Amino acid sequence: MTETTRFVGFEPTDEQRQIGDAAREIAEREIAPHIAAWDKAHTFPRALYAKLTEAGLMGMLVPESNGGIEADYVAYALAIEELARVDAGTAVTVSVHSMICNAIARLGSNEQKQQWLELLAAGDVIAGFGLTESDAGSDAAAIRATARRDGDDWILNGRKQWCTNGGYSGVVMAMFRSGGPGAKGISAFLVDSSLPGIVVERTTEKLGIHTSNTVDLAFDDVRCPASALLGNEGTGLTQALTALTSGRIGIAAQATGILSACLDASIAFARERVAFGKPIAAHEGISFKIARMATDLDAARLLVYRAAALADAGRPFVVEASKAKLFASTAARVHASEAVQIHGGYGYTTEFPVERYYRDAKITEIYEGTSEIQQLVIARGMLGRFD
Repeated sequence: MTETTRFVGFEPTDEQRQIGDAAREIAEREIAPHIAAWDKAHTFPRALYAKLTEAGLMGMLVPESNGGIEADYVAYALAIEELARVDAGTAVTVSVHSMICNAIARLGSNEQKQQWLELLAAGDVIAGFGLTESDAGSDAAAIRATARRDGDDWILNGRKQWCTNGGYSGVVMAMFRSGGPGAKGISAFLVDSSLPGIVVERTTEKLGIHTSNTVDLAFDDVRCPASALLGNEGTGLTQALTALTSGRIGIAAQATGILSACLDASIAFARERVAFGKPIAAHEGISFKIARMATDLDAARLLVYRAAALADAGRPFVVEASKAKLFASTAARVHASEAVQIHGGYGYTTEFPVERYYRDAKITEIYEGTSEIQQLVIARGMLGRFD
C-alpha cells in the first residue's frame, strides 16, 4: 500500500463548506430560473460572470494578495460541483478559468501575476485555454502552431481548436512550438486576446454544455511581448499538463455535480410518478437504479475530495486526480442515461432536465484528458513507464 493510498480521511471545514454554499446559492438564484432557455438558445450568459466575480468564485484559486479569495482545492471542488448540479456549462467555464488562474499563480512571473491575476479574480475578465489543434489532441506534443522570436517580441501563428472561453476571454493560455519537434519544443504563452491578428474563426456547436463558449481561434502574425512567455521556453507542454492535472479535479467535480442532479431528479420523479397502482419508486427495477446512482455519487465525491485534499496537502495527486475524473465521468454518463430511463418518455423530452444532464455528461469523459488517457496515467502510476 502506498503512502498516498492511505490518505483517505478528511472532513470539509466550515470555511470550505461556506464556499460551496455560496456557489449553491448563486446557482439556484441566478442560473436555475434561466438554464432551460439558455440551453435551448445556446446562450453564453456573460453577465452571470460579473455576479460570480462579486461572489469571489472567479478568484477561488487566486492568492488574496492578487485579489482572490485563496480557497483550497477542496473548497474549489465543492463550488464546481454545486454549479454543475444546476448547469454544467457554467461549471466548466469557471473550472477552466480557475485552472489558468492557478497556472499563473504557480508558474507566472511577478509581472504576469500583477498584469492578470487581479483582473481575472476581481475585474470581470475571463481566461481561455488553447492547446488542441486539428491533429493534436491527446497527442499534445504534435502541435504545429508556431512562436518565432523577433527582437523583444514573439510572433504567433497557427490555429487552435475547441478553445474553452475563447470567444469571451481577456487572456488565453495557449501553447505554441517555439523550438524543434517533440514536447521540448513547445512553450506556453499568456496572450492578450485584444492583440491584432487573433480571430474567432468558428463557434463550435456541441451536443451539450450549451452555455459554455467553445471556439476555434486563429493566430495570424500575432505580435506579443517577450513577457507573455509563461515560465521557461520549451516547458510549455509540461506547464499545460500541470494545469490540466489540477483542472481534472474541476472536471471530476463537474461530473459529480451532474450525477448529483441526476439523483435528485430521479428521486423526485420516482416518488411522484405512479404506475401499476403505486409510485414507481416502489418497484425494484427503479429503486435499484437509484440505489446504484446514490452509491456511485458517494464514491465519486470521495475520490474527488481525496484528490483535492492531497493537492492541498502538497502531496502527489496526479494519479488520484485521474482516478477521480475517470470514475466520476463514467458514473455521470451511465447514470444520466439511467435518469432518462427512469423518466421514461418524459425523460426524452425537454420538459424535464434529465435529457440535458444526459447530453452534458458525455463531454466529461473527453475534455481535459479522455478516459483512455486517464487510464494510461493511472496504469503508469501503478506500473511505471516501459518506453
